[in-house]
Amino acid sequence: MTKLSGREITERAPQGWVYLLGALRTRLRTGDFATGLALVNTIGAAAEAADHHPDLDLRYTYLDVVLSSHDVGGVTGRDLRLAATISQLADSVGVAAAANGLAVVELALDSPGFPEQLDFWEAVLGYPRDAEGDLRDPYGKVPLIWFQRSGSEEPRQRWHPDLWVDPSEVRPRIDRALAAGGTLVSDAEAPSFWVLADPEGNKVCLCTWQDRG
Repeated sequence: MTKLSGREITERAPQGWVYLLGALRTRLRTGDFATGLALVNTIGAAAEAADHHPDLDLRYTYLDVVLSSHDVGGVTGRDLRLAATISQLADSVGVAAAANGLAVVELALDSPGFPEQLDFWEAVLGYPRDAEGDLRDPYGKVPLIWFQRSGSEEPRQRWHPDLWVDPSEVRPRIDRALAAGGTLVSDAEAPSFWVLADPEGNKVCLCTWQDRG
């Protein structure tokens, strides 16, 4: 299977699905646990038939679904096909796929000592580094930790979160952040990412799939 680009994925994804941090995602707002559990069973049967398996996170009033092809490290046509099947199964019981508000957080350590810091955090967190040198929980329950070399000038921020959102959500989030007293530090790398800061100068990056190849 061929790994698809962000643009190809967003153009072909079923309604209610978004591409965030290397995976296709949706939230099925079931309203109750029993409906969600029944959907898990029907989605599981469809996944077995397709020999391609999503990550399912069942909660009291919703079911989160994550699709990616681990053999190519991204989203492929098989993920799009299974997403369409899942949407049909959900629609058959009156549940719509809706991705509004979905986001994925990863954490970045800004350090002049990188990569010397990496061994320490690998030991403490207890999960291994991937091919890019990031620390990734193999079960996907803890945010990915990545490292970037920074200057040593003080004061400086050691950690900052990267928040991955759908491109349609960037401007509303920036507007709300500015209205709440924040500042737009830089949009030089937009639409790949924007840097914002809270009233005390603590930074966060809003990230999208755009302009990333």
